[in-house]
This record gives sequence, C-alpha cells and structure tokens, in this order.
Amino acid sequence: MLIVDAQVHIWSAGPPTNPSHRQITSYAAEECIRDMDAAGVNACLLHPPGWDPNSGKISEEAAAEYPNRFAILGNFPLDKPENRALIDTWKSRPGMLGLRYAFTQPHQADWMTDGTMDWLWPAAEKAGIPIALMASNYLPLVGRIAERHPGLKLLIDHYARVRDGTEIRRPCWHWRNTRTWRSNAPARPAIRITPTPIAIFTSTPSRSSRPSGRSAASGVPTSPACRARGSNA
Repeated sequence: MLIVDAQVHIWSAGPPTNPSHRQITSYAAEECIRDMDAAGVNACLLHPPGWDPNSGKISEEAAAEYPNRFAILGNFPLDKPENRALIDTWKSRPGMLGLRYAFTQPHQADWMTDGTMDWLWPAAEKAGIPIALMASNYLPLVGRIAERHPGLKLLIDHYARVRDGTEIRRPCWHWRNTRTWRSNAPARPAIRITPTPIAIFTSTPSRSSRPSGRSAASGVPTSPACRARGSNA
C-alpha cells in the first residue's frame, strides 16, 4: 500500500513558534526522508510553515531534488495585489500541487472575512488549483464559498477540528467521537452542500493512543489507520 503523509513541515529557521512541533532550529529534507523510511512512509506533502520565511524555497528545492518523495501545497502573500499573477503559473513550480493557508500570523487573521481572499476563489477555480485551509472556525463561510465555486477543490485541515478546542486522546479511527469534533458539530452541515470541501486527517497521530508507528515529521505515536490518512503537521 502506498502511504503518503498528508502534511509535513521542513524548515531552516527555527525553532517553530508552535510548541506542538519539534523544537529544533532546522529540519531538512534528508532528515525527513530518513524518518519517512523508518516509519514506512513512501512520500509526503510539504506545507511550508509560517515561522520560516525561507520554507517555500527549501520545499521547492526538496521537491526538485526528490520528486518521488515530496510534493507541495505552497503559499504566497495574498495581501499584495502584485502577487495575483502568480496563480497563472503556480503549478509549474517544482512539486507544486496547490495552495495552503493556515492564518497563523496576526496580519492574516482576517483574510477570510475582510475581502483579501475574495479574488482567489474564482482564480483558483479557473486554474484548477486546490486550496487547503486551516479554517475550521469559518465553516459556514467555507460552505458558501464552495457553493459559489463548485469547481474549486477545498480541503479543511485537521479534520475541521476547532482551534483551541478541548481534546481527549482516543485511537484515531474514533475521531468522529472526540470532543473536539463534536464541538464543531453545529457548523459541520455547512460543508456538506457540495463534494468539497473535504476534511483531511492531518494531525491525527498526535490524538492517537495506539503506539504502532511514528509520524515521519513529528515522532508522535500513530496507528496504521492514521499513517494511511495523514500525519501530524
């Protein structure tokens, strides 16, 4: 079975600002490959992290050097109008499959609601570029975007769990029963109106209690089901 880790960060400037990630100054492509080999992971999807301004560059370099191991959901600053032309050739970059926005930086906090991203939805739909979003707190809005743009592929990170929600550890195949998932239940119907958005299983290993494997990027125990569906970011 081909196992692809749905979300991994590599970086050259650290340590990460998020304490959930390895608190090391760098994590190179070669280290990631070593850890993937040890965990039985065939390939992974790189998500350049916001704490390293060079993460996009090193991710593209990794995808160019190891095209069978790495692909990318990248990003570019959306609050700079001159960057809009990048969408036309975005998928021509090494390993680039789409876009991903996590809204972890203060200046990005209102991008979903202040109009900054309004141009992106039709442009990405036209260009056939998928967009991953750490937007579980905006599910009704994401649902409306999906309804207006049925050809746009949208992915919701971390199985749409609420940020800063109360969590309990369970085997990840019971993820639908966690408090975190239930706490988002009132908003979940908003994303059922179209085939997308899709909630992806990223970050499940750190919620798993089955120590049958380890996430390539984080070293967190993970079950076989998690390894098949996505790793910890």
